[in-house]
Amino acid sequence: MPNELIVNVTMGETRVARLENGVVAEVYIERMREASIVGNIYKGKVVRVLPGMQAAFVDIGVERTAFLHASDVVSNEMSVVTELAPGADEVNDVTAGTKVAVKSKYRGSHIEDLLKEGKDVIVQVAKDPMGTKGARLTSFISLPGRYIVYMPTVDHVGVSRKIESDKERKRLKTLIDKLSKGTGGGFIIRTASEGITQKEAKADISYLHEMWKSIESNVEKKRSSALIHSDLDVVLRVVRDLFTEDIDRLVIDSVPEYKRIIQFVGKFNPQLKSRIEIYQSDEPIFDAFGIEVEITRALGQKVWLKSGGYIIIEQTEALTAIDVNTGRFVGKRNVEDTILKTNLEAVKEIVYQLRLRNIGGIIILDFIDMVRTANREKVYNALKEALKSDRARTKITKISALGLVEMTRKRTREDIRNILADPCPYCEGKGYLKSPTTICYEIFREIRREASDIKGKHIEVYAHPTVANALYDEERRYLEELEARYRKRVTVKSVSDYHLEQFDIIDK
Repeated sequence: MPNELIVNVTMGETRVARLENGVVAEVYIERMREASIVGNIYKGKVVRVLPGMQAAFVDIGVERTAFLHASDVVSNEMSVVTELAPGADEVNDVTAGTKVAVKSKYRGSHIEDLLKEGKDVIVQVAKDPMGTKGARLTSFISLPGRYIVYMPTVDHVGVSRKIESDKERKRLKTLIDKLSKGTGGGFIIRTASEGITQKEAKADISYLHEMWKSIESNVEKKRSSALIHSDLDVVLRVVRDLFTEDIDRLVIDSVPEYKRIIQFVGKFNPQLKSRIEIYQSDEPIFDAFGIEVEITRALGQKVWLKSGGYIIIEQTEALTAIDVNTGRFVGKRNVEDTILKTNLEAVKEIVYQLRLRNIGGIIILDFIDMVRTANREKVYNALKEALKSDRARTKITKISALGLVEMTRKRTREDIRNILADPCPYCEGKGYLKSPTTICYEIFREIRREASDIKGKHIEVYAHPTVANALYDEERRYLEELEARYRKRVTVKSVSDYHLEQFDIIDK
């Protein structure tokens, strides 16, 4: 089955799906009003310095002030070491831009020494605003090209660890060292650079260096809290970061965007132009490739496994819990074999859902308890192997005796649920409602609380029709007991506009 990039462009929204062996692996959605600002460079103004957090809030001209930690501030007093994170590529994903792991060792440089309120600072967005949090910033600027990432504030040349050949790594490092003399700054050699010629590398370096000169020029012209440089939009970021030799074809349903891609690829990777296709069928492109169905599945809480088992995905603000259940699967031999098979099947689905939904942060996996240590080891190894396909950085712990795995996954953008859905306004995001019976008993308690203050002989209860019916039907006996106890007539009136949990008690 082919590896493909499917791009759907409509008014105000662009969606991209990465298919691996014909299966939807990742989905990226960008809306014009909510476009990612990751990779954008701003001339920010420091509005508040927080020594206790070793951080500062910076106004970059967007809705919320952004966050800049001391470790992300370039300073002449700092001894800077740059390296690629172990096991990580130089680019995290299409919307996160570059993920150059710059480790900063600063001796005696506190945030209050590095930044002052009211001062300007050149910063780049490392993470989009999420929920109530503002954007995360860095002053270690990184400009991604097709083959190389240019870091004008760092003096270092590194090679992506996904290039495994020592000979090729050495060749590329020597080549970039030679070509970058006199340009200043540092470079990270991307995975896509494997096998590139001197001409291709030189063109990439020249392009990035000219881009930085243009950015420096804009800094002088712009006022504070202003955008200096925008990263590519989602379509061209897809082409730059994901359209590599392992992609068999890119299919897009927009003629203008098709022409832009052809022009862009013609500059940086002309040999891939033949793999770009325009989609012209009347059937929507995401329907034709089975992507729409997968997006719908990604919004569900329960995901069924082929064996009849299922996983439950519970997302909260603090963490995500994923529970594995055997469901309808009873197996053909003993219980332990059934549990092992379900857990192994769940591993593949869990990793698939993490990528598809782009779930990040702390994740707790609750596998079905396994008695044998060897079986727990099998599931753990299967999880480690499955996560190799995930381009986001992950860390996992061993499976505990209770079947729990704690893991973290790099959070770089909003997950697909937050993009496509809002919390339910009816249940206020709780995911449940009190039952009509529970509301009835709350009404009874409220009447008892207020009975001594009610001067009239008549009490009116206003409630949702479902609750009103319950008060007049199965709960009628208790209503009559209240009337007898307080010697007051209780009348129930239904209000169709009321929330199920809403009620009012009026003294008549």
